[in-house]
Amino acid sequence: MDFNRRLIHPLPFYMTYSGYLSPAQESAALQDLEYLQQAYPHDVKRYQCKIAEMLDKLDYEGSMIYDEYPDRCSIQRLADSMVQVLRQEETEDCEEDPERWSRTADMVQVLLCNEIYKRRHGGKRGGIFYL
Repeated sequence: MDFNRRLIHPLPFYMTYSGYLSPAQESAALQDLEYLQQAYPHDVKRYQCKIAEMLDKLDYEGSMIYDEYPDRCSIQRLADSMVQVLRQEETEDCEEDPERWSRTADMVQVLLCNEIYKRRHGGKRGGIFYL
């Protein structure tokens, strides 16, 4: 075999990292995540849709959700404001339960981080797997 005829292309540095996902693998992982989110309980699905609607307002070039390392305090503040909106919408219909809203705040922050991850990695709202 003639070694001069074979071209050896070095891999880009980021492809040598352990855990690197190629764009095709990342797309498949994102679709898997979106599919599994269909198994969420009813209230969580509702919150997820509402969070996605609120996050649409922050989905623009230069937004903090696309920062390389988003600030933890900014994410917490954003999650708290979302909880307040959800709380106002729901307390009109039923009585107040402070313990429930403490648990809901944690869930909203997790859903917010998941939604930010999806948007940063090519997931788009209104896709085939979106709830």
